[in-house]
Amino acid sequence: MPFTPARARFRLAALCTASILCLGAAASAHAAEEDAGDGEESAIVVTGTRPIAESEAAALEVQRASNSLVTVAASDSVGRLPDQNVAQATGRLPGVAVERDQGQARYISLRGAPNYWTTLSFDGINVVSPEGRDARFDSIPSAIAKQIIVSKAVTPEMPGETVAGNVNVVTRSAFDYSGFHVAGKAGYGHAELGNRPEYEGSLVLSDRFDVGGGELGVLVSGSYFERNMVTDNFENDWERVAQDQRPGAGTRFWVHETENKLYRLTRRNWSVSGRLDYKPDADNRITLSSVYTIFTDDEARDNFRFDLDDRQSDLVANTAACTPTVNPTPTTSGYADVCIGNTPLQGTIYGIDIRQRSTLRAFRQSIFTNTLSGEHSFGDGWHLDWLGNYTRSKDDRSVVGEISWESPSTRSARPTVAYDFSDPQLTRLRLFRTIALTGPTRFQAGDPVTAIDSFAKPPISLTVLDAVDTTEAYTGRFAISRETRFLGADATLKLGFQFDQRTKTVDESQILLNTAAQLASVGIPTDYTQFSLDKAFLGKIPLGYSFRYFDRDKMRTVSEAAQANFAFTPNTGNIYDVREQVYAAYLMGTLRYDWGTVLGGARVEHVKNRGIATATIGSTTGLVTAESDQTLVFPSLHVNYDVDDTKKLRLSFNTGAARADYDQLRPNVVVNDSNQTISGGNPAVQPERAYGLDGYFEWYVRPQGYLMVGAFYKKVEDVLYRQTRTFGSNALDSNGIDRSGYAFSGITNGGNGRIFGVEAAAQLQLDPWTDQLGLPEWMGGFGVSANVTVNDSQVTKPGIGVVPDRKVRLPGTSDLVYNVGVYYEKYGFSARLQYQRRSKWLDGIADDLTDGGDTYWAADDELDVSVRYAINKNVEVYFDASNLLNKPGRRFSEPGNLLTATGTPTPFTATQTIEWERFGRRFGGGIRINF
Repeated sequence: MPFTPARARFRLAALCTASILCLGAAASAHAAEEDAGDGEESAIVVTGTRPIAESEAAALEVQRASNSLVTVAASDSVGRLPDQNVAQATGRLPGVAVERDQGQARYISLRGAPNYWTTLSFDGINVVSPEGRDARFDSIPSAIAKQIIVSKAVTPEMPGETVAGNVNVVTRSAFDYSGFHVAGKAGYGHAELGNRPEYEGSLVLSDRFDVGGGELGVLVSGSYFERNMVTDNFENDWERVAQDQRPGAGTRFWVHETENKLYRLTRRNWSVSGRLDYKPDADNRITLSSVYTIFTDDEARDNFRFDLDDRQSDLVANTAACTPTVNPTPTTSGYADVCIGNTPLQGTIYGIDIRQRSTLRAFRQSIFTNTLSGEHSFGDGWHLDWLGNYTRSKDDRSVVGEISWESPSTRSARPTVAYDFSDPQLTRLRLFRTIALTGPTRFQAGDPVTAIDSFAKPPISLTVLDAVDTTEAYTGRFAISRETRFLGADATLKLGFQFDQRTKTVDESQILLNTAAQLASVGIPTDYTQFSLDKAFLGKIPLGYSFRYFDRDKMRTVSEAAQANFAFTPNTGNIYDVREQVYAAYLMGTLRYDWGTVLGGARVEHVKNRGIATATIGSTTGLVTAESDQTLVFPSLHVNYDVDDTKKLRLSFNTGAARADYDQLRPNVVVNDSNQTISGGNPAVQPERAYGLDGYFEWYVRPQGYLMVGAFYKKVEDVLYRQTRTFGSNALDSNGIDRSGYAFSGITNGGNGRIFGVEAAAQLQLDPWTDQLGLPEWMGGFGVSANVTVNDSQVTKPGIGVVPDRKVRLPGTSDLVYNVGVYYEKYGFSARLQYQRRSKWLDGIADDLTDGGDTYWAADDELDVSVRYAINKNVEVYFDASNLLNKPGRRFSEPGNLLTATGTPTPFTATQTIEWERFGRRFGGGIRINF
């Protein structure tokens, strides 16, 4: 599989030149679609008597028919779990792990690979997430999905950027139903933490019409979900302190800032979709579809930051040993001072700065995708498929207003803080008045203080941010195939061509007011209490102090005043335009033998990138245009052997390449000749290259059930890292200055690595065996579904400075992921208990020990319950309970690996909490109709 190195060319423009039906799989699992036929003929109807068991069985039929490795979730199975978005619904499937934000599933990781290796598509068309290549799935409500198909083994018709796999959201069609159809849902819920409400509703309408000898299908749908919530939170930022040179300093890391981020959130998901399907005859079909999804996040955040290292310079470096003795009147602030009895986990710091932020955000992300496609059969076994797609993704990151409040410089007006970080699940703080003694730097703790707002914190700045990222994508695809005989088999040979163009434009500007006169002119008071609400804390975490929430209406008022009286200023360093063009062709064949099938072929992609942005070189600022191109080849082979009519053995070889995200390809650079540094994007960075092997055994148990076990291996080359390295190029040389030896900070390629593992799954229902086992009929309602993935990953992290090359995990990789679900359904009653867990995973790789080492997210587990009762065949009521374990999300650092790598003699085994959040249990119920 040859990869041609990218050829990067820089032009310094300004500086140099001036439901209920489970159908055949969609395009992301196209082989399954070819075997299953079109939707109407291959439909498997779920009767509603056993909706969970029957919809799972229908999904397994699609999976079984596929010529590559896929896992399927049918719409009714999704509906019977408290899964509001596609990430949550997909997280129940084998080999799938989710990453959460504010307790809500957001990103998907397949078989332990990084989440940016997972691509998202609608009806087989890859869609760029509003955030970029990191496909964000929480903005897509599961209500629009008829099926969710996860392809784990890449085939030639899939884009080469599909490395770990693809999540294809198959939308509904009127041809899924026999005639007029209406389905709806309305519900109300309750979030336990903060006593906040939730609302949801969805509606699907469709019908089929005879049109001049053909048939027209029309479907429209819409959905709405609103979730109000608060969070409990604390965060700690750890560091090594240069002045701490006493014995043992090599393994001491101090919290230089501890904070609470206390959120009041309203998150909403809307979706509207429509689809027209026209079938003039049995050999032709034309489809026009449109999907519009919106995710909004209205966030009010009260952020209290305690700047513990504010007076770090008070401490004088000294390598001599001292006897730690508690000193309540030190000559230092106490930060990192072991001689006065302070330790990294417990101590007292005198006269520290409170840095408070009141932030009101109005995030909005949307995907608007539109596809016109056709499928035609003609002649002797010829088939033609074509489509055109336009997609616009928008990420509005605007901030209505953010006010910073800060303690005055007089230390006696600031608090003294006693800290206790010994419990990784809780930061304990106690506040005191600060008393100045006779010495110039000698202080002591005064009376305890509960109300943090009793300390003076005048405003120092107001920021209003207008930031919108827009990605426009165009796709054209044409494929022709022929049914014939080839190599002694019935074969389908296919030749396809595809063109994709994606352009991401980022516009960002802000208003920044930072003088007392400016702040007063827009109505910001000097006393925070006049800008706040007399309202009790909505969370449950013991903060060690009380506070007042800021008033959101007052924030909107001052923001409007700022916009009326001051102009926005562009943030040129964050403004860029990146365009990517991909010219692709593929050739593949599917051979059907008596013993099974072989699918093989190759895809060739020529990728062209162009980025335009502002760069600063020395004292000159201007536009930079960067271009690169590369040609990549992706071969793949899939062999499916039918051991018998119930058992399959699948073997595959597949390849892919993960390209850097658009913001990482932008040519924004800042060149500092004094420091000999270059920072910014890297348009010449190479893609991560991956080569995978899969071996799976599947048993479709009769009369009902499924067992699977498999192993996978993926080799990775040129892993992408954010790090500092030598620039190594003369592209930015000017005025006789050679900048090739400058230190470059940004995305770059690192070492090689691999990931391998095994996974297993089982789905079984008791109903077919009750008679054989002599069990009563009512016990036939019990069923179980379970899956587990165990993997191991390792990549080489290139050495930097005193830290040599070392082996680390792939980011986002959990060693263990499993789901267990048990259910009972019979006599119109359905109840399901679902548990899922993933072990800790690597979040960030540290270059050195400055900030405490590599960071991880702790193990995550969740328990959900879903109960349904069918009043009749058309109406059911439901109740959902989610996050019943109410476990916190915890991010932490582990310095031990880096300490060992640098030869520190004393091993360090403790973990240091960086972030901790809890979100509370959620309950909801409502009614569903289906006619």
